[in-house]
Amino acid sequence: MKQLILLLALFCGTAFASHSQKYAYIDSDYILDNMPEYHDAKEQLDKFAERWQKEIQERYKQIKERKDEFLRVEAILPDEEREQRKKEIENMESEALEMQQLRFGVNGDLFAKRKELIEPIQDRVFEALKKVASNRNFAFVFDKANQSNLIFADPKYDISKMVMRELGITEQ
Repeated sequence: MKQLILLLALFCGTAFASHSQKYAYIDSDYILDNMPEYHDAKEQLDKFAERWQKEIQERYKQIKERKDEFLRVEAILPDEEREQRKKEIENMESEALEMQQLRFGVNGDLFAKRKELIEPIQDRVFEALKKVASNRNFAFVFDKANQSNLIFADPKYDISKMVMRELGITEQ
């Protein structure tokens, strides 16, 4: 009997505790879209990406020109010269691929620039979110942006504007 009462009390306590937890959600895209510094950082990042992409395209253009020229004269070249030019083209292609990885790879320059420019802004949003969640006693806060699995969200649980107020941002 004691075990039954203890089990019942434990079950009721757990059920009561799970109902008392508060939850909310934010839309980080909405918050970031209202941050001028985010737009500036994103614009800078886009300029870097565009410049690097142009560099890479220029390399591939040079490679194509070199290949076309090689194909025109390949038949009249001595074997040694032909092999040397093939190796030059292969080296150019290899260097272009390396440059592409250096700029746009997983740990490339674009990733590093994104970390330098965007991450501090996201960290500020996260700190403001933590402060709002702590002050309002939210146990869970979800983000409906960025490929979220959140299928439905009642707008009354959206605390995005509270986070924006905490950041000192007015809606644009």
